[in-house]
Amino acid sequence: MPVSREDPEIAVVDYGLGNLRSVTRGLERAGASVALVEQPAALDVADGLILPGVGAFSEGMDNAGPFREALIEQTEERKPLFGICLGMQMLLSTSEEADHAGEGDAEGLDLIPGTNLRFPDSVRVPQMGWNRLQVEREHPLVAGVDGEYAYFVHSYYADPDDGDAVVSTTDYGLSFPSIVANESGTVFGTQFHPEKSGETGLRILRNFVDLCGDRA
Repeated sequence: MPVSREDPEIAVVDYGLGNLRSVTRGLERAGASVALVEQPAALDVADGLILPGVGAFSEGMDNAGPFREALIEQTEERKPLFGICLGMQMLLSTSEEADHAGEGDAEGLDLIPGTNLRFPDSVRVPQMGWNRLQVEREHPLVAGVDGEYAYFVHSYYADPDDGDAVVSTTDYGLSFPSIVANESGTVFGTQFHPEKSGETGLRILRNFVDLCGDRA
């Protein structure tokens, strides 16, 4: 049986498009030992992985290209992978953002099959600010956060092929998935920024660190 430890090693993927400082500080507050990783081989020694991200989907996938194979291999071993904001969108198969920006097709990691859709013109884009999380099913990441508020900045949202991939939803003119996870529950992501979401975000990061510690 895995033995839990207090300071699991979390690798934050540094591919040039992430809010690395605040993510790192949030994870450290949550009890993790954090390493910024610039080489795919360094993912092997971590107990859990963070894929952060801000910016455009196509640019994110281009920059993260060298990590694609390694990330997929790590998830096949059921190592926890947590995508944040753009990083969550990159877990899906594709995004409307590439077409909207005239950049053609861009392939995501396809770890959670689905598409990222643009919010309709009936709402202000991007959504920027605090909004409520409605937990739809059990997952270790969402323990103790049902009904709490998190901080969002985004123009696109996940639309997984499998409705069971939706862990929580949030209302913004429509009900959209704010947390998604794959079938095994080891690949997951938040559309919001936990590192900017106060005590709610810290609770989510602690839940992630606990999950990685249980695996270590």
